[in-house]
Amino acid sequence: MSDTRRRVKVYTLNEERQWEDRGTGHVSSAYTETLKGTALTVTAEADGSLLLESKINPNTAYQKQQDTLIVWSEAENYDLALSFQEKAGCDEIWEKICQVQGKDPSVEITQDPIDESEEERFEEMPETGHLVELPPCEPGRLEEIAELVTSVLSSPIRREKLAIALVSTSYIKKLLQLFRTCEEADDREGLHHLYEIVRGVLFLNKATLFEVMFADDCIMDVVGCLEYDPALLQPKRHREFLTKTAKFKEVIPITDSELRQKIHQTYRVQYIQDIILPTQSVFEENFLSTLSSFIFFNKVEIVSMLQVRRYTSADVLEDEKFLTEVFAQLTDEATEDSKRRELVNFFKEFCAFSQTLQPQNRDAFFKTLASLGILPALEIVMGMDDVQVKAAATDIFSYLVEFSPSMVREFVMQEPQQADDDVLLINVVIKQMICDSDPELGGAVQLMGLLRTLIDPENMLSPTSKTEKSEFLSFFYKYCMHVLTAPLLANTAEEDQDLTEGAAKVNPVCPDNFQTAQLLALILELLTFCVEHHTYHIKNYIMTKDLLRRVLTLMNSKHTFLALCALRFMRRIIGLKDEYYNRYIMKGNLFEPVINALLDNGTRYNLLNSAIIELFEFIKVEDIKSLIAHIVDNFYKALESIEYVQTFKGLKGRYEQEKERQSRGLSRYRRDARSFEEDEDMWLNEDEEEEDVADAGLDKCKSDYGKFMESEKVKESQDKENQPKRTTSGSFKFTFSHSAGAANAANGSKPPPSASSSGAKPAAPPSGQTARTGLVGLVDYPDDEDEEENDEEEQSPRKRPRLGS
Repeated sequence: MSDTRRRVKVYTLNEERQWEDRGTGHVSSAYTETLKGTALTVTAEADGSLLLESKINPNTAYQKQQDTLIVWSEAENYDLALSFQEKAGCDEIWEKICQVQGKDPSVEITQDPIDESEEERFEEMPETGHLVELPPCEPGRLEEIAELVTSVLSSPIRREKLAIALVSTSYIKKLLQLFRTCEEADDREGLHHLYEIVRGVLFLNKATLFEVMFADDCIMDVVGCLEYDPALLQPKRHREFLTKTAKFKEVIPITDSELRQKIHQTYRVQYIQDIILPTQSVFEENFLSTLSSFIFFNKVEIVSMLQVRRYTSADVLEDEKFLTEVFAQLTDEATEDSKRRELVNFFKEFCAFSQTLQPQNRDAFFKTLASLGILPALEIVMGMDDVQVKAAATDIFSYLVEFSPSMVREFVMQEPQQADDDVLLINVVIKQMICDSDPELGGAVQLMGLLRTLIDPENMLSPTSKTEKSEFLSFFYKYCMHVLTAPLLANTAEEDQDLTEGAAKVNPVCPDNFQTAQLLALILELLTFCVEHHTYHIKNYIMTKDLLRRVLTLMNSKHTFLALCALRFMRRIIGLKDEYYNRYIMKGNLFEPVINALLDNGTRYNLLNSAIIELFEFIKVEDIKSLIAHIVDNFYKALESIEYVQTFKGLKGRYEQEKERQSRGLSRYRRDARSFEEDEDMWLNEDEEEEDVADAGLDKCKSDYGKFMESEKVKESQDKENQPKRTTSGSFKFTFSHSAGAANAANGSKPPPSASSSGAKPAAPPSGQTARTGLVGLVDYPDDEDEEENDEEEQSPRKRPRLGS
């Protein structure tokens, strides 16, 4: 149907009392055989499907609002609304509804909503009893008027009758005139009564009253009445804020007076709801639902007016040359900071308002912004120093990622590959996450979520590009992964051997402060996501960079949450049950820092203890034979004294069973260990050229990160403690001062002599392991604990015995 008069949007009110858009179509009214009566029918303009079929019930209360809305309820908790594109269409359907119900089309509501509990009482009243007689609007009668308004709030029928009386007699404007008189005379008692009256009128929850109260000539006086709360010693200054402090930033000239008026009205009504009125939870549920609906439909109308003007040559908004100029100003270094801030905030507000559009219109909106260059503009703006501009740009970027991750990925991969990878949009986002100055890293958390969306293979199934997943992940690991892991690698730097002096020299690293630990935890969370979803790419990166070894140095961090993040990373790797990963772990002896952390944890029964036990329990239950053999051969002497769980004895049992099967020739087919090594060496050498390219970028990123965190090092340089020396063998030392034997002693079991604190020796690393040196700036070694912590350890509660499996 081409008749735009009957073009409507269908809305329903959800359980959270928010209007949901059900689609756009064309409405008609005709007799329907299935419903045995005249019905309103809306067919979708996209595919002709039926959006709504609602019989016009003679007893249903239909309400006409704002000239283009018809609202009604079909059940106790099922409200419907039709939003018309044109007033003429709304009037036409309204006349049809009134015709069926036998009402005058000039009314705003077709039925009086009478509660069953009050219906009989009103039927017994005299004929004139339903009329609400308003006192004369005089200063001496204000208290009486306030009591009248307050008394009707508990009764729906009396609220309706009072609303009709207020509108029909133009009583609101008389009250506001009286307000101006009282304010000039500084009549505080009268002003306090007017506050109660105006607040009560708002709580009548009637759209017809809102249209009068929020008109240009009345709304500021309404705000003025609400300044004189009797509970306050001094009145608020809301009008001063709205007229002087709050400025309308007209980045793009708006010549339409109706649109300007609607924008001003929406802002002021939103201010009344959010700032002036008390929290809704204090009052009856849905007491101000109509006010929320008034604001919502105003926003829909504003965006619709802007969207409609997109197709008219007269409106400046649709001049693409002008919008191009706006983007040019946004990215021009010569643009003043205040002007740039206004431009970014304009696009942020525009994107926020666009969320009220139906899906197809919202898609067109974001595609228009993309075609005009919003992503290149954000790439420049997010790299600027202005905190407010970067925050607003991040919000806009989040709207774009939520709308279409594929669009963002396509733009990133089409960027010209320059020598400096820092200019890439994703690298700009990563660096902003790394350099977040907020102590709580609120911005970093938001950006990490956006990065996770972008690298999630689940949304890389674009029908237009079958190779999107492989192409983008290859791009990401080649140009961006080294930027993401730079803080992690910088804070787990190994020692450099000073050949001239023969002394170990520690690389400068960031102090192990809380903010740095939080950042590393976010990075580890993202890397853990990659392990679960990226298989080949992340496997190649972990093994070529020896990343797991670097991560596991964080097991000794004084921040337990960071140690748990490192452990979770290893747990995800082992959970894949990939033999290449298993060989890598065994060859590097990477269980050693985990077992050290378990033993150093001592008798503490905490999350770290449980998480480590669960790791070994998983290996036992899943019967990962290569890891079981490695653990028992190299670490069982240190672990056999742990008897409060049966995990390690179970590992030993599995190990013995496998040896027995092998001796009987009943073991399952196993590949020769040498074949694994040969395959692994061949695989790891495939990407040497790619690794060299990434290393060049990594060195620069480390340098940038070091400069950013230099101020942090200065802050903690005075408190820096001497790091303990690593053992001459270069390996982790086993610490038995808080050994498993102590835990068993607390539970009443006697540790075997081999696990005593005086006789135990560190397990020898496997023959394939190369000796390594390295000291970590982020770790907190047990030897460095202060006396207070030692005292706390000595008094820690005993471990509760747990059921073994």
